[in-house]
Amino acid sequence: MSPRAAWRLETLGFTEVYDYVAGKKDWGSFGLPRGGRKAEVPSAGAVARADVPTCALDERLPDVRARIGDWATCIVVNDSRVVLGRLGRSALRRADDIAAEDAMTEGPRTRRPSIGFDALLVWMDERKLTSALITTPDGRLVGVVLREDLERIRDEAV
Repeated sequence: MSPRAAWRLETLGFTEVYDYVAGKKDWGSFGLPRGGRKAEVPSAGAVARADVPTCALDERLPDVRARIGDWATCIVVNDSRVVLGRLGRSALRRADDIAAEDAMTEGPRTRRPSIGFDALLVWMDERKLTSALITTPDGRLVGVVLREDLERIRDEAV
């Protein structure tokens, strides 16, 4: 909100008015609530599956495999849920009894919660991806968006 608008709200009697200097784009990139016409379009943050399995750097691959069920990925995070790496299909298939840190892909590419589902689907198509990792600007895990979920949303909108 602009400082002028904040001052106007105060003159109208609002007592808790804040000027979010970082702006609307930053607000959305943290997955915070949106308003306006675009709020009706599902964003990556709204579609992301927060139940994606996570593990720590020192967790052993056999232990990770034993608890992730049907998931084809496991996100390696620290205690603050900051994404450090990703265990994909090939890493999870390894027979080695090694730590996640030794098998993970470091610094996986991520997208922000504010990206629209249609733009995310285009981005995934261009890279032939079946999933996209969603994080806040400070690297905290929001979840994983699966292509099948995006395609279902697109088909339901038609």
